[in-house]
Amino acid sequence: MRATSNGLGEFLRASRARVDPGQAGLIAGGSRRVAGLRREEVAVLAGVSADYYARLEQGRERNPSAQVVDAVGRALRLDADAQGHLFRLAGLTPSMAPHSSRALVHPSLLELLDAFPGAAAYVLSPAFDVLATNEIATALLAPFAGTDNMVRVLFRHPAAREVFTQWPMVAEATVHALRLNAGIYPQDRAVRALVDELLTTSDEFRSLWSDQTVGGLSRAYKVFQHPEAGRIELTYQTFDVRDAPGQQLLVGTPAPGTASAARIASLGATRPA
Repeated sequence: MRATSNGLGEFLRASRARVDPGQAGLIAGGSRRVAGLRREEVAVLAGVSADYYARLEQGRERNPSAQVVDAVGRALRLDADAQGHLFRLAGLTPSMAPHSSRALVHPSLLELLDAFPGAAAYVLSPAFDVLATNEIATALLAPFAGTDNMVRVLFRHPAAREVFTQWPMVAEATVHALRLNAGIYPQDRAVRALVDELLTTSDEFRSLWSDQTVGGLSRAYKVFQHPEAGRIELTYQTFDVRDAPGQQLLVGTPAPGTASAARIASLGATRPA
């Protein structure tokens, strides 16, 4: 068992050996006894001391902070899966750092949004910020223009209860999902700030938050009363995004051949080219 007692160090050594110094912004010249990055270079890129990083790799530092682990992962250019693995090896729950790239929608996901011409598709962050929309989703959410966070829309926007005809159900499911995200991403400043804001500004949010119920977004039926298109009934599916942990793709689809399908189509047709 002793051969695998320093799994963190073994993973760090293997990971830095795979990083090309030039890709990390370092000059690759000079004599190098090992492939990839030196320990001192990883330390500089991560913003920690060379001694601290050496102790981390040698297994002499057993309690690194989440901030340090995140910085080391970025220095080693780890992808989302490898970053999560690094957190687990360090004895930490994989989490999103506040300065991570979660607010940037993955290019393949942006392309996927336009693959739903007859549905409302949009991408949410862990704090339910609307990060990207297709044309139909933009038109569907137009009554809330200027507010790009769906939790604030539900609890602060004056049109929310009119547009969401099943407001109590939608609000409850959203708060339960936000509490789940708060547990998954405890370092996410946007989630913490949103919760703190609404606890002080919304009695209804505070009541729902206090019941401690958690639940992810799942298949759901929603009814919109759009000020231009009228009543639109959609069935929503939610998809996690492996290339961008924390982001979720929501796709709302009308039943084929219904009035809702025609109204969704009209929303798309009226968007400016």
